Amino acid sequence: MFETILCQVTEYDPDILEPLIGLAVEIAREGREGRRVGTLFTLGDEHAVLARSRPLILDPLLGHPESSRQVTNLNLRGTIKELAQLDGGFVVSHHGIVLSGCRYLDAVAAQVDVPLGLGSRHIAAANMSAVTRAVGIVVSESSLVRLFCHGQLVGEIIPEVWMMDHAAQHLRGNVKREQVGELTILTPNLRQGPITK
Repeated sequence: MFETILCQVTEYDPDILEPLIGLAVEIAREGREGRRVGTLFTLGDEHAVLARSRPLILDPLLGHPESSRQVTNLNLRGTIKELAQLDGGFVVSHHGIVLSGCRYLDAVAAQVDVPLGLGSRHIAAANMSAVTRAVGIVVSESSLVRLFCHGQLVGEIIPEVWMMDHAAQHLRGNVKREQVGELTILTPNLRQGPITK
């Protein structure tokens, strides 16, 4: 479903990245208890991410079996959605195991070019993706999902059709727009040409 974005992030297994993006889209669409929820996931380079982050509360995922914390485990999705209401982000291993939740990312400000108007989650994801080999996936409280790789914004997913008229496009230059069901996916268009509408 997310082939365009998966082409932007080639370092990770699509069988892990795609369900994680899907979970982020679900959180963006559904929110929790009738309100919008924002959160952040990092995927890969888990040792470096854990070294550059710290828990905000006692880790609610600590001690549970790896099979229960696999991102493809459907039983985990509800737990992640509940924990997403709390501050902090989730650290997901290269193999798709959610290692930790409710973490504060201490990534020192790197040379990242985050578009104006994006908040601290986006800056944290961009910075962490610049100083590690992790991918940052941000669920904005405005219901957009953005992906950062190597400190760059590489994709935006707009899960609500009605938001297309209200969403600010933060990707610069030529942008490819792809419609997948009710989702709109925006990625950098590496081919020269006009912006696709």
